[in-house]
Formats: sequence, C-alpha cells, structure tokens
Amino acid sequence: MLRAELEHSLGVLMLDVTLELRPGRTLALAGPSGAGKTTILRMLAGVATPACGRIVHGEDVWLDSRGGVCWAPERRRCGYVVQDYALFPHLSAWRNVAYPLRELPRRERRARALSLLERFGITALADERPQRLSGGERQRLALARALAVDPALLLLDEPLSALDPRTRAGAMRTLAAALRDLDVPAVLVTHDWAQAVHLSDEVAVIDHGRIVQRGTATELAGTPANAFVADFTGAVVLTGVVRARTGELTEVELDGGGSVLSTVGTGNGRVAVSLYPWEITISRGTGGPVESAQNRLRARIATMTTVGNRVRLALEAGQPLVAELTAKASRELELAVGTEVIASWKATATRLTAL
Repeated sequence: MLRAELEHSLGVLMLDVTLELRPGRTLALAGPSGAGKTTILRMLAGVATPACGRIVHGEDVWLDSRGGVCWAPERRRCGYVVQDYALFPHLSAWRNVAYPLRELPRRERRARALSLLERFGITALADERPQRLSGGERQRLALARALAVDPALLLLDEPLSALDPRTRAGAMRTLAAALRDLDVPAVLVTHDWAQAVHLSDEVAVIDHGRIVQRGTATELAGTPANAFVADFTGAVVLTGVVRARTGELTEVELDGGGSVLSTVGTGNGRVAVSLYPWEITISRGTGGPVESAQNRLRARIATMTTVGNRVRLALEAGQPLVAELTAKASRELELAVGTEVIASWKATATRLTAL
C-alpha cells in the first residue's frame, strides 16, 4: 500500500493532496496543465520535497517532514517515465535499460536488459540507439528501463504526449497491457480523459492543487462532483438557476434563454447542467414524438465535424451545445451549417452539479 500526504506552496498554487493506492492498481492524476500533477510525481520519486508531508510504502517511511525522514530517490526504487523519455542518445537500447543496474556484473545487466526488451517485443533493436527508433519503440524502451530496477512504484508523466496520433493508439495498448501485468502501484499523469480511462483503474481529477473527485471513470462520468469534473470528462456543461421543483422534476432556467428539466433534486440557486453529446437527439422542426425526451431547445448548427461514421455538431442555443449522431442520420436529416434544429434529451440524462 502506498499512502502520501503532501502539502506545498507553488507560487499562487497551494498543493494539498492525499493519495492511497494498493499494489497492482493504477491511479491517473488527471487535470489541466499547472494543476500540480507532475509536482506530485516528483515528490513521490524524491526528486522534489514538499514543505510538509508523509509518504509511506508498505512498512517503509520514505518521507516524514516532521520526523526528519527523507529517503533519497535511489533508495525509494521508483520506476519513472518522463514525458520525453530521457533516453541516453549515446547508448544502445540494451545499455539504456541496463543503466540503472550498474552495480551488477555486465553479463547479468545485459541478460536482464534483453529479458525486458523481449517483454516489450523489441529485442531485435537491442543494439540500436534511441534516435533510430520510432516513437512507439522509444516508449517501450523507456518502460523497459523503468522496470529494470524492479520498482516499488511506477510513475508515468504524460507517457503518450511525445507520440504522433498514428503511433499513440498502439502505444496505449502496449502501456495498458504492461500496467495490467504489474504487481506494484502505478501513478499516471495525464491531461487527456480518454487516456485516463484506458490506462487506469481510478481517476483523481486535480484542479488548483487539490483532488476535486476520485473514482472510476464510470463514477466520474455518471455523477460528476462539479462542473469542472463534468467538463473534463467530455460532457456538455450549461449554466442556469433552479426555478422550481414539481414532483420528481427540477426545472432549471438556463442562462441565455430556455429551460430544462432534471430528475436530480437540488437546492436553490445557480447550478451547472451537464449531459453528453451522444445523449442529445437532433430533429428538424417541432414534429415527432416527445414522450421520453422532455428537454427541447431550439438551436442552429454552427459547425459540423465528421469523424469516421459519426458527425459532431456544434450548436448555438443560447449557450453552446455539442451533439453527436451517425453520418447516416445526418444525411437523412439533410443537416448543414446554418440549419435550424431541435436538440432534445431526457430529463434522466440531465445531471445537476455545483458550479
């Protein structure tokens, strides 16, 4: 079990987080740039020291600022993959992996390095230097080096950010498989929600140095703690004021005009309304059944973006809306930029959270 309590001032940002993580589990620290994510990794690794904190791994106390304990990075035995991988350009692939094993005899170092290269399917590249490798191969090499020390904790800082889009999907699958096989805790830093979902067991969303919500991807997407979390998970976020409650329904008057109903009960005052683009139905005119889609807003198509067999619509409806539908549905509705449409969704899909 890893437990960390960290407090530190980063200029105007006050970092204050508590983490607990069991072996074999991966936690994604997700959020915008400047939220303190990388600083947390550096503190766990021991290359940065918090003003106040305590880090315990199993029975070992790595850091206790009040007790005067602070283990050096090499004693903590963390595998650390940084954004640009920091591979040694003058060393071959196997020598990069063997570098942390300098205390072992050369033959043992080489055998251990080749075993790890084989694990990631790049044994044939053992004698190549990093500059001759592709982006995905460099990532696998960096992972092999991080695992060479038999780490007590694996730390990954934006491990896919240095890759081009064509390489990223395959590299994500490789990384996900590696994380599943580990029996040590792993902490992953990312600003990308999709990466957090695919690579971690839990996601901790960080904003301004604090964890605003932690849970599985399903929990965060289904019941976001506030508008920031909803927006980060890819939801459409609207703002408004609770106007009335009738039976099981709460009515929210939207900024910019219109109102929506939700089955979520809430107090009075300003709220954020969130829903996902694929929960919105698009129609032309006012006709059609409305039994289950209780929320209907008039909108105008501002832009249309086709990705594969899906079309994403940016809508102007008092506040910006985003809807997603199939390319077939878009053709049948004869949609185009400037088309007036009705955006509809169920009251049960209307989540209300704090602003």
